[in-house]
Amino acid sequence: MLRSACLLLLLPAVTLADWPQFRGDPQSTGVGTAKLPAVLNERWVFKCKDSVEGAPAIVGEVAYIASTDKHLYAVDLATGKEKWKAKLGIMKASPAVRGKRVYVGDVDGNVFCVNAESGEQVWKYTSEVGGEIASGCNFHGENVLVAAQGMPVTCLDKDGKKVWEFAIDGGSNGSPTVSGDLVFASGCDSAFHAIDAKTGKGVWSVELAGQAAATSAAAGDFAYVGTVTNQVFGIDLKGKRKAWEFEPARKAQAFYASAAVTDELIVTGSRDKKVYALDRKSGKEAWTFVTDGMVDASPVVVGDRVYVGCLSLPGEFYVLDLKNGRKVQQITLDGGVCGSVAVGPDCILVGTDKGSVYCLSK
Repeated sequence: MLRSACLLLLLPAVTLADWPQFRGDPQSTGVGTAKLPAVLNERWVFKCKDSVEGAPAIVGEVAYIASTDKHLYAVDLATGKEKWKAKLGIMKASPAVRGKRVYVGDVDGNVFCVNAESGEQVWKYTSEVGGEIASGCNFHGENVLVAAQGMPVTCLDKDGKKVWEFAIDGGSNGSPTVSGDLVFASGCDSAFHAIDAKTGKGVWSVELAGQAAATSAAAGDFAYVGTVTNQVFGIDLKGKRKAWEFEPARKAQAFYASAAVTDELIVTGSRDKKVYALDRKSGKEAWTFVTDGMVDASPVVVGDRVYVGCLSLPGEFYVLDLKNGRKVQQITLDGGVCGSVAVGPDCILVGTDKGSVYCLSK
C-alpha cells in the first residue's frame, strides 16, 4: 500500500509483534504477524470491575485495557500484574497507543490522552455535541482521529486541539480507517466516505444499502464494510464505487463485526451466529462457521488461523482454520465476547462482558 515518505517517518516505534490500536494497524486489517502456538492455553486472567467491550492494545511488554468500570489499566504482558490504573470515564472503546501516550474515548464524548508509563492524564478533549465513543482512535501523522455515534469524525492535534471535523448525519460507530492521506468512515447516513486526512474535506462517497456500525478495513485498492441491514460491501477505491455486495441467503442479520483482510479472503461475523469468509475479488462465500452466539466481535487472522469470540453464555472463543473454516480449538470463557482480540508476540488477549481479560498463549 502506498504511503508518503513523510508519513512513514512519523510512524511510532512499534515492532511487528505490537498491536497498538483496534484492528492492529491504521488500515484496520485485523491481521497479525506474530507466531502463536498451535494450541492456546490460559496464561493469566486480569479482572476489571465491569465489562471489557473493546480490544486491548499491546506495545512492548505492556497491555492497555479500557473498561466500563471507568478505569484504563496498564498490565504487564508476561504476568498479568497491574502496573497502573487511571480513572477516566465509562469506556467501551479500544485504547490506542502512539509513542509514549495512550488515547481512549468514553461514552460521554470525551477523548483522553494519558502518559503510557504512568497513567497520568496529559489532556482531555470534550466534543461539543457529545456522542458515545465506542470505537478506537486512529492516527495520521501526529494527529489523532476519533468518531462516535452522534458526533462528527474529529481530528485532534497532539495537544488535544481540534484540527477539523467531518459531519456524518447520525455519526459513525466504527473507528476511522487511515490509508495514506485518506480517512475512511461509514455510519448512520448509509454511505462510505473518503475524507482528506489533512483538511477534513470530503473527497468522495459511495451509497450503501444501510447504516454501518462496523469499522471499514482497507487493503490495496479496496475497502470492506458490513451494515446493520445485513450486507457486506467491497468498495473499489480507485473506481469510487461498490465492487460487490454480499448478503447471506438465509436468515440474514446485521454485521456489526469488522472484517479481517487477507490476500484472498475477508473474514467477518454476523448476528446470525456465523463467521463468514468471502472471496476478496468477488464477494462470494468461501466458507461459514456456526458459533454459539451472535458474532459482534471482529475476527482476527494470524497465520493460517482465525480467532473470534461470540456473545454466548458462557462465552465461547474459537480458533478456526483460515482455509476451510473448520474448528481447531474452542475455549470457554466466563462471559460473552463483545470486542476484538489483541495480538501479542506469542499470545492473544480477549476481554469479556464479565470484566475478565484472558491472556491465551502456549
